[in-house]
Amino acid sequence: MSSEVMQAAANNSVYRRRLMVHRVGIALSFMAMLLGLFFLGWILFTLLVKGLGAISPSIFLQTTPAPGSEGGGLMNAIVGSLLMVGAATLISTPIGIFAGIYLAEYGEVSLFAKVTRFVTDIMLSAPSIVIGLFVYAIYVANVKHFSGWAGSFAISLIAIPVVVRTTDNMLNLVPGSLREAAFALGAPRWRVATFVRLRAVKAGVITGVLLAVARISGETAPLLFTALNNQFYSTNMNAPMANLPVVIYQFAMSPYDNWRELAWGGALLITFSVLALNILSRVLFKQKNQH
Repeated sequence: MSSEVMQAAANNSVYRRRLMVHRVGIALSFMAMLLGLFFLGWILFTLLVKGLGAISPSIFLQTTPAPGSEGGGLMNAIVGSLLMVGAATLISTPIGIFAGIYLAEYGEVSLFAKVTRFVTDIMLSAPSIVIGLFVYAIYVANVKHFSGWAGSFAISLIAIPVVVRTTDNMLNLVPGSLREAAFALGAPRWRVATFVRLRAVKAGVITGVLLAVARISGETAPLLFTALNNQFYSTNMNAPMANLPVVIYQFAMSPYDNWRELAWGGALLITFSVLALNILSRVLFKQKNQH
């Protein structure tokens, strides 16, 4: 009987047309995937070919060279990027997590929570250069100097929406029965939100934080208006500070071969650091799903 049904379906013109559309869609999707993988592989291969030659101990131990000079490294830019990304992570993580908890708990009943979610979605798609100009106008222009703190504030504004949305989405995956059980035991709402729901999805929240760090690690435009750059080694966050994205931008546009080689090396460092963070976040998320 089943073979007769299958034969009748095969002779049906509507079924044949839908099957053809399905196969065409699958083929186009597969071709799009191959095209994306081709360009991704091309980018990574180009970075390896042009940037691997610049990777040496000196790139981590020497500061950026003067114009026209040989040698040098990216130590000051690497340290500056680590300091600013670290400060931005410390700023954005607690704000993003607590905002995400608020949205998950009151997002359906509070008008303020709905407005917050709407603003967060807008900030997720806002151009980073606009955020850099905003921090320049409200902070740099008032203190009258560029600084590492200004750069940290700018990129933290980019990281916060990522952490907020990830935390909100993860908390909404917690089964309602788990919350009800905690309420039945007499736990207050704030304790249920932080010690029950948040603990249940901590791997997913950490994944969101890592994705936010990966997002801000290569941002250039906000730092051009806030941290600017510094040719010398400095850990003073209240002064202009070197950072990898801006150094890569300036060195890549320069006429000096040595600078361009260092730019390729810096691009390779950032790309594979972001790739490692993304892989780490996927591993954590996979472990969460397994548990």
